Amino acid sequence: SLLFLCARRIVAHHPLPILPALPAHLYPILFQAAFLDGRPLVLRDLVAAWPFPVPNFQRLVGRRELLRDHPCKLCVQAVILAVVAQLRRELEEPGCDSSGCRLRVLDVTGVPDDPAGRAPDGMSVWSGTVALAKACMEVSKHQREFQRRGSKRHKGRSGAATASTAPQPPGVDVHADLFVNGTSYGILRDALQTGATSPLRLKCREFQAEKLSLAGIVSLLESLDPSCVRRVDLRFRNLGLTGLSVILPHLSRFPELRSLKLQYSNVDVRRPTPESAIGIRCLAGQLGMLPSLRELNLGSSRLSGNLRQILCDLQAPLESLELAFCSLVPADLAFLSQSFHAPALKKLDLSGHDFSQGLLEPLRLLLEETSASLLHLDLTECRMADSHLDALLPTLRRCSRLRFLGLYGNSLSTAALKDLLQKTLELPDLHLVVYPFPVDCYKPEPPRRVPGSRRIYEEPMDGERLAAATAEISQLLANSGRTDLVWTYNPYGHGALDYFSL
Repeated sequence: SLLFLCARRIVAHHPLPILPALPAHLYPILFQAAFLDGRPLVLRDLVAAWPFPVPNFQRLVGRRELLRDHPCKLCVQAVILAVVAQLRRELEEPGCDSSGCRLRVLDVTGVPDDPAGRAPDGMSVWSGTVALAKACMEVSKHQREFQRRGSKRHKGRSGAATASTAPQPPGVDVHADLFVNGTSYGILRDALQTGATSPLRLKCREFQAEKLSLAGIVSLLESLDPSCVRRVDLRFRNLGLTGLSVILPHLSRFPELRSLKLQYSNVDVRRPTPESAIGIRCLAGQLGMLPSLRELNLGSSRLSGNLRQILCDLQAPLESLELAFCSLVPADLAFLSQSFHAPALKKLDLSGHDFSQGLLEPLRLLLEETSASLLHLDLTECRMADSHLDALLPTLRRCSRLRFLGLYGNSLSTAALKDLLQKTLELPDLHLVVYPFPVDCYKPEPPRRVPGSRRIYEEPMDGERLAAATAEISQLLANSGRTDLVWTYNPYGHGALDYFSL
């Protein structure tokens, strides 16, 4: 817009000469221009005089793609430092704020994660968590020092020190998504435990912990403000049923918890024992204590024949269920298709199961029940051949709201993929299909060893055949006029549909 182009010209200069007289309604567009153009000093000055109670990064910048594709580390740090500086001023001179800043809630949720540092100035959720925790500790330390000085100034006649009577500033609540591992555990624990006494308070929306001790996870969960948490993600932690029975009771503190991810928790109940039966009943009961739960990820748990028992106490139907590599048996899928979850499911991940055998018909029946609601279906590495896909196609075509279909890692031919493409063009919302390398694109020769490896083998791909197959699929897409539809054999580089964006 013309307004944005003008804002971009203005933020190219620092300091902003017009800031003292700037109308309040222009702050958001200047913030957006400064963020997208990487102007941290301008952002610092804007935040220092922010005329509204709540700046929300994602709403200010716009689409999530804009946040993802632009440098943000220095910009996020500049905003945090501006808030810290503002709180320090309020502590030193209570009630006297010449800047006019009204900021009371800083919302940095939704900033895309860049864990691999793909962007030169990208910021991971981990580094953002550490930056916020350090900021909380810095403000808390400054508060203690100020109170100590005040106590000395206000000693009573008897010589006993009394607390400063100066009014305390209202402070700022920071809403953030937090990621913690063993390296960052200490600083985050200390920041959370400052609690309501600190002028800068962390309010966690989504909590992700990786490779933490059981005691560490419990300590952090107990320190979180229960009013804001909507997701808990405890990945890559061999909790087992015993560990889950320790952690899950602490989740009942969170009335708004809608998403629980427990992938790679080392749960294996394929061989029933009295102990595992008790553990499953305990797990089911604790899941039943989460009334708002709508998404559950139990990926890589070995649940054979136990899905009914695990989900039986849930109070409301799940809308997202991820059961990748869970060793499910036909009875599990049969239960799911007959349960009250099936008509509500928007996202279903059954990757890593062998649908070339007895699971195919239960899968078809399950898809029949979910067809009116299903948006995301992932069947990666499910040993499906052309005949299995052909059997599923009539049901897939009835999933009229489907947006994503994942078929990577299956043994499908170019002809089967072309048939799938042509028959699913009628699905108006289908946006992304991740298909496998066609089986007819491999060279007819034995697999060869990957250089530098003793055990991993690679099937030789015929580059010309793959290019030809890709060209055929691209041509079919072009002829269809579906410019919104993407077909790719690359399983990476595109974000899966998150439950909260469904």
